[in-house]
Amino acid sequence: MTRTWYKTLGALLWFAPVVIAVRYWQVWDRLPMRVASHFDAAGRANGWMTREGSLYFDLIFLAFLAGVFSVVLLVVQRKYGLGKVQWALLVFLHAELWTFVYLLNSTVDYNLNGTAIAILPLLIVSVLGGAVIVALVLGEKRGRAFCATEVLAEEVHSGKRLGAFLLGAAAVLVATALAVPNSTARLALGLSAAITGAAYAMAWDGFHYYFTRHGVEVRTLRFRLKSIPVLEIKNYEIQPWNPVGGYGIRGLGNRKAYVWGKSGVRVEMYDGEVFLGHNDPQRIVHDLNVIKRYQQS
Repeated sequence: MTRTWYKTLGALLWFAPVVIAVRYWQVWDRLPMRVASHFDAAGRANGWMTREGSLYFDLIFLAFLAGVFSVVLLVVQRKYGLGKVQWALLVFLHAELWTFVYLLNSTVDYNLNGTAIAILPLLIVSVLGGAVIVALVLGEKRGRAFCATEVLAEEVHSGKRLGAFLLGAAAVLVATALAVPNSTARLALGLSAAITGAAYAMAWDGFHYYFTRHGVEVRTLRFRLKSIPVLEIKNYEIQPWNPVGGYGIRGLGNRKAYVWGKSGVRVEMYDGEVFLGHNDPQRIVHDLNVIKRYQQS
């Protein structure tokens, strides 16, 4: 029943193109033959197309988003099952899509009445929704904390090269935000700079692996991301990391990866797996062997 509701609510994403089509149908005779379709940072129109072209563009754009979001929901559900994160993602993608509908409808209102384009709602939904998803991903299935006084070894895996790139990108975003006149665009760029800066801090600090008698703790910026009990470790081996999989914190549920480079150790557990990235994965294997011996003694 739960899966049925999930799929049904996911299918409702495809009503977005229908809603915007009905809106165009309602005001078709009142729209000018040449409508404003693109706007600068100050909200001034700087691009136009025929009303037919505008309708087709909006329909294709919304259908594209609905298709991408549907695929994302399907892949996440099949790979990780259903949980709080998956349901939150469903709600977030709905909010994002319908906010785009609201934005496109505001362009219709602009052409009818000259009212301002509503960009701020999209910004608010994107930031708040994204923050909720990140918080849920970071907080899910972390396990219990281990005793800090029983640390046998610590390894650090950072991405300082990528961090330097992210810092440069954040600086560019800040400079651009200071240059644009529109307050909404400035806010969007400022938030993007803050998010990029946070990613820089995490990459620069890296992932800290604390090996204790009870298992392994993964932390970044002093925040505990995951506890891996030694009794739940089934097997582990050195493996390369495919850059296509991305960097940082990857995966959901019982399949997680913490990686900034090209190599690491894949830890197979009885209820999932964790990939611990490291430039010298032999050190991770050595430390895992040590805590395994403690557990067996």
